Amino acid sequence: MKALEKLNIVHARIIRDGEMIAIKSELLVPGDLLFVETGGMITADARIINSKQLQIDESMLSGESFPVNKTCNPLPENTPLVERHNMLYKGTLVTKGNGLAIVVNTGIKTEVGKLADIVQQSEQTATPLEIKVRQLSKKLIWITLAAIIIILTGSFFYGTPVTKVIKLAIALSVAAIPEGLPVVTTLVLSFGVLRMAKHKVIIKKLSAVETLGEINVICTDKTGTLTKNDIEVSLIHIPDLSAHVQINTADIAIHWMENKRISGTIAYDHLCKISVLCNTAVYQPGGDGSTTSGSSLEIALLKMVYASGIKFNQYWQEFSKIDEFPFSSETRVMFTRHEVKGPRRYYYVAAKGAVEEILKYCTFQEAENGKSQMGEEEKEQWKAIATKHAQSGFRMLAFAYRETLAPEQHFAHDLTLAGIIGFSDPLREGVTEAIKECKKAGIRIIMITGDHPETAKNIALQLGISTSWEEVMSGSAMKPYDQLTVSDRARWLNSTIFARVSPEQKQQLITVLQDEKMIVAMTGDGVNDAPALKKADIGVAMGQRGTQVAREAADMVLKDDAFTSIVSAVRQGRIILENIRKYVIFLLSCNLSELLIFTVCALFNLPFQLFPLQILFINFVTDVMPALALGVSYSGDQIMQRKPYPPGTPIIDKKRWMAILVYSLIITATTLSAVATSYLIFHDNEQRYAVYNNILFYTLIFSQLLQAFNMTFNRKIPFHKTDVFRNQAIWYAIAACVILSLAAYWTTPVRLALEITSISWQNWSIILLYSILPVVIIRYLKKWKWTI
Repeated sequence: MKALEKLNIVHARIIRDGEMIAIKSELLVPGDLLFVETGGMITADARIINSKQLQIDESMLSGESFPVNKTCNPLPENTPLVERHNMLYKGTLVTKGNGLAIVVNTGIKTEVGKLADIVQQSEQTATPLEIKVRQLSKKLIWITLAAIIIILTGSFFYGTPVTKVIKLAIALSVAAIPEGLPVVTTLVLSFGVLRMAKHKVIIKKLSAVETLGEINVICTDKTGTLTKNDIEVSLIHIPDLSAHVQINTADIAIHWMENKRISGTIAYDHLCKISVLCNTAVYQPGGDGSTTSGSSLEIALLKMVYASGIKFNQYWQEFSKIDEFPFSSETRVMFTRHEVKGPRRYYYVAAKGAVEEILKYCTFQEAENGKSQMGEEEKEQWKAIATKHAQSGFRMLAFAYRETLAPEQHFAHDLTLAGIIGFSDPLREGVTEAIKECKKAGIRIIMITGDHPETAKNIALQLGISTSWEEVMSGSAMKPYDQLTVSDRARWLNSTIFARVSPEQKQQLITVLQDEKMIVAMTGDGVNDAPALKKADIGVAMGQRGTQVAREAADMVLKDDAFTSIVSAVRQGRIILENIRKYVIFLLSCNLSELLIFTVCALFNLPFQLFPLQILFINFVTDVMPALALGVSYSGDQIMQRKPYPPGTPIIDKKRWMAILVYSLIITATTLSAVATSYLIFHDNEQRYAVYNNILFYTLIFSQLLQAFNMTFNRKIPFHKTDVFRNQAIWYAIAACVILSLAAYWTTPVRLALEITSISWQNWSIILLYSILPVVIIRYLKKWKWTI
């Protein structure tokens, strides 16, 4: 919870003293000038004074699922809340565009704050794990009822008093049903969430823990997840010249690997100008470190300009922004229009975006001798250049501009291409090993990115996600979901790299995978990822670079944005699921052995059967602590070397039910054999039936406690090296339970209540021997594969 609180600190970008800064949202005050953009959360109620294609998701206030278009136009004072299109409200989400607004209310005075006192938490629906536990409980109830009917029939047949029979029935019900199961399950899941938090994974829903253990497909973004998101400008290509560069902001210099004269060209001057003007990021270098906010790619552009020795204010003062077309995942371009005042008054249009998209708007290209016409042949040449660099792993963007004397409403045409820039983003450490681990675990990795297909393929080859002969599925080749043929679905299912895909296509891909009964995890960081995050079985949002929209839609958040953290979470999810099966098998085998012992004693009218209070004491001592200890076991590296369980697999399948029956029969047989051995050796008379009862009582307790050591299902590992044997929590739990059991023998009031008599050391030896015997027998059966 603490980690989630730290992660959910929302920052607001405001303009104070003419500069844009980022502050914690709780520091906002009425009168602040708030800047909002795609992917952000509104942190206060504010009046819009400027908007650029601004759309807001206000579903949390109005219930309206479609985004609302926002403007700065005035409205009547009594306009209903849902129709106030010139207002922003705290807690709503920006799905498109950007804008400026003046803060009018904060905290409890906001519309959300007014609702805080009347909002009631809705009743939670049952999680998949809870449903499975309920189904298991129903089976146990029927088994218990059948056993009780047999036992009660025998009791009545032998003339047992009615009151005693009723007490016995109640005690048997308690004995048969593992009432500690829901508590243990919740605690184990919570402990798993704590473990994941230490691995930089924040789980928002307990039900997500179970789903993590069943994942067989991970759809992952590239930038920031597989790569470091440490984006730098590494390549600059203008007409007729190309150069690799290294940016050094400390020395305020660009190190040119070749063609240094690019820096003095008109094209490079326009590249720098566009990089600053067509940009919403903040980069403020300082002596004790730099202050940054916004897109890492846009920050990289500002660093390039800063390293060139150009001051941003120089451009901002000369070029006043008067219009903007924000970047979106659908268009993959961004335009800004600026007015230049002075002796020569004109308008400057700056544009950047995907190479193939920017070229659609270009009519000219910059050249050393001035502008030259750009036809289809020249555009194809530029596309080929971009593809060549993308094959080397660079992310390519094109930059274009237009100068005009007249202010035009539609200005995205007849642009001049200034050049293209290649960005590098090194791979994260450990990702290659994590992907190999996923493949061993039967988990398929699919890369979904908005980058150029060749860039995506280069990264996929480096990481081992795909092979050299595999084709990249491009978004332009993907049909709508309702038009997919069988062959189309087969192509989607067989592809591991998807590039240039839209938000709708991401969602549709997940739907196709889920149609094949696959359990899908989806990573995302932007607004465009939110639909896919909600659609996936597990939505994974990025904690560092992720938008608030993505975090709201996700089931878990990665604090470090690393793919390796996802794999750690899947491993922990599998361990938790395995541990749940362990302690459920443990509880059921122990409880069923009690039922079987009672059944045998009732049918044969044995005089030393357990009393109701003894049954309750056995359950009190043997159920919860060993089960909790099993719940925190570490299942070892082999947990990621098996295929995922098929979807819908019950907690206890037929094979495990058979194992439970075998375990309980062995415990029943050895416990009754302990009594028989004492009788055959010492030939005690009828007055010593109390001793036989005590032998039965303690043998059953110790047998059930030691049964925890049988909850390991890897036959290849020696017994002393199994995860259960090496689990210190199990040793502590068993030791505590043994002390409690012996305390009952040593404490007179408890001893009298449980009707415990004095037990000789010979009978204690028999109890100890027959308590250990089930472990030996079951281990032998496991070795010869006669049980799991």
